[in-house]
Amino acid sequence: MATNATKPQSRAKGLETAGRVRKAALKRFAGAGYAAVSMREIATDVGVRPGALYNHFPTKQDILKDLMLSHMTDLLRAWDAAVFAQDTDPLECFVRFHIRYHLERADEVFISYMELRNLEPENFAVIEAERRRYEAILTDILEKGAASGRYAVEDARVATRAIIAMLTGIPTWYREGGHLSEQQIEDLYLNMVRKAVAPIAINSQRETG
Repeated sequence: MATNATKPQSRAKGLETAGRVRKAALKRFAGAGYAAVSMREIATDVGVRPGALYNHFPTKQDILKDLMLSHMTDLLRAWDAAVFAQDTDPLECFVRFHIRYHLERADEVFISYMELRNLEPENFAVIEAERRRYEAILTDILEKGAASGRYAVEDARVATRAIIAMLTGIPTWYREGGHLSEQQIEDLYLNMVRKAVAPIAINSQRETG
């Protein structure tokens, strides 16, 4: 009985340690870059022997994959759970959601985009599939908007990647307490995105108005 009782405790402790490993690795990777960080450094931050890390993550590559996959999984779940005001332009919903979510997770964003080059091919394929799922949300918004005449987009997939790249770059320069508030950032970028996909007639009216 005593042995059985300790199993849930051991699992709970293992999950807690794994969480600490993720947190320490996230901070290290974001600060120094994946290539410059060793498993020994992560173990020191967690407060365990280096060998203990391998009970949770066999390699440093497994930690990187785990961090990136968790980021994409959480991102997609957050989008599915997001609630927007009725009749809000879908493009506005996406832009504001993306900016808010990513500004709160600067380290995760940095790693998920800057460290893609360090993923092994099979791991890259897994993460890329999740990235494509997220991109498909915006692509669908643009395609439907173009079909209804709301937007003018020559290639929805290319436009999707351009918009996401622009929005995802915000955490690299934005600092809380600066001359622009998060709300102002949202408004400015939303206006830029709208202009980029606005029908020619609307753009012409703005230029001559």
